[in-house]
Amino acid sequence: MASSRLKFDEWEDLYAERMDHLRRSAVRDLFAAVSRPDVIGLSGGMPDISSLPLDQVAECARRCVTEEGLKALQYGGSDGRVQFREVVCDILAKQGVEATPDDVILTSGSQQALDFLGRVFINQGDEVICEGPSYLGALQAFSAYMPHMNCIEMDEEGMRMDLLEARLKELGPGKAKFIYTIPNFNNPSGITLSLERRRRLLELAHEYGVPVVEDDPYGLIRYEGEDLPRLKSMDPSVIYLGTTSKIFAPGLRLAWVVAPKPFIDRMNLSKQGADLCTSPFNMVLAEHYFKETDWLATLEISKARYRERKNAMLAALEELFPPEASWTHPEGGLFLWVSLPPYFDTNQMLSVALEHGVAYVPGTNCFPDGRGRESMRLCYSYESPENIHEAIKRLADVIDDRMGLYRAFLEAGALPGSGHTSEGK
Repeated sequence: MASSRLKFDEWEDLYAERMDHLRRSAVRDLFAAVSRPDVIGLSGGMPDISSLPLDQVAECARRCVTEEGLKALQYGGSDGRVQFREVVCDILAKQGVEATPDDVILTSGSQQALDFLGRVFINQGDEVICEGPSYLGALQAFSAYMPHMNCIEMDEEGMRMDLLEARLKELGPGKAKFIYTIPNFNNPSGITLSLERRRRLLELAHEYGVPVVEDDPYGLIRYEGEDLPRLKSMDPSVIYLGTTSKIFAPGLRLAWVVAPKPFIDRMNLSKQGADLCTSPFNMVLAEHYFKETDWLATLEISKARYRERKNAMLAALEELFPPEASWTHPEGGLFLWVSLPPYFDTNQMLSVALEHGVAYVPGTNCFPDGRGRESMRLCYSYESPENIHEAIKRLADVIDDRMGLYRAFLEAGALPGSGHTSEGK
C-alpha cells in the first residue's frame, strides 16, 4: 500500500544522505537582507576593494586578451598555470614561506580547497579538530563528509593547547584526520595564535601524527603589532591555504594550497573531478596585476581603512554597549567577536536586529555543536566609520531592550521557575 504521507519534493527519497548533514551559510542567507538600503551589514566578510587601481586592472585585462588571449581563454591544467604558481611563491616568500611551483595547486577560491580537504581526508564519523569559534565556511564544507568535529576553546592567545592536548590524548595517536586553524586574525574572532602556542601546536601534531591545516587569508592584513611566523614557515609538512580574495579581488575566485607532494597529487585528482581547472583567464589577469602594479601599496591603503573602521567599531562598542558585554581586539583581519550575557540568543535576536536595520552573524554558526548562542561575529571591513557607529547604536538599542525584558521577567519571578533560560521567551 502506497504511503499517504504528503511529499513536497517527489525526489526526496533519492537524495544522498550527506544532504541531511550540510550546514547552511548564515552569510549567504543574509545577502538578501543586507541588500536592502535601510540595513547596515556587519555580517559578510567583504574586503574593501575600492582602493584598487581600476585603470591598471583594466590594462591587465586588456593584455590578457591581446598578449595571451588564446591561452587565457582555453582550458588549463588541473594544477594551475605554472606562471601563476610562480607568482604565488613570490607572495609566500614575502611571508617567510619557501615553496616551489611543484608544491602549489591552484583552486577556485579557498572554499573549494576546503571542500577538497574533506574529500581527501574525511570518511563519515572521522575525527576533525578545529578552533572554537571557527570559520563557518570551513564547517559547512567539512559537514558534507559527515565528520565528528572537535572544537577546541580559544582565549586571547588563540586555541588552548592544554585542551588540545587533552583531546588528542583521549582520541589517541593517528585518530584525528587533521587540525584546522586560522592562526592569523581568526575568522570569526579576530584572535591571533601566539608564537608559543604555534610551537606547541606543531609539537603536538607531530607527537600524535595529525596533519595541520593553516588557513591564512588574512596574514598580509596586519595593521598593528608584530608579525608572527606562518606555521608553514616553521614546519614544511603543514598544509597551507592562501588566496587573492583579501589582497586583490574576491570575485576572481583564486586560491592556492601549498603542501607535500603526495597530498598535492590527491588534491589534483579532486580538482579533475570537480571543475577540471581554475579559470586560466583569471590566473593570467592576476599574474599581470601582481607583477605590474604596486599591489603592496594598494594593500596598505586598504589596511589603513580597516584600521580606521576597526577603531570606529571598538569606540562605538565602548560607548554604546552594556558593561556586561565583551569583545575581542584584533590586530588585523576583518572581524571581531562580541560576547553577551549567557541568557542571550543571538539567533533569536537577529530578526529584531534586521528590523532595526543592522545585520550580524550569530555565534552558533561558528561552532559545530550549537555553542556560541550568546555571541556574534561583527565585520568592520566594508562599511564606513559613520555607518559602523550607527549600526552599533542600532544593535545596542536591541540589546538594551532584550536586557530590559530579561530583567522584567527576573523581577517577576518568571525565569527561575519556568525553565526559560533565554531572553525573549
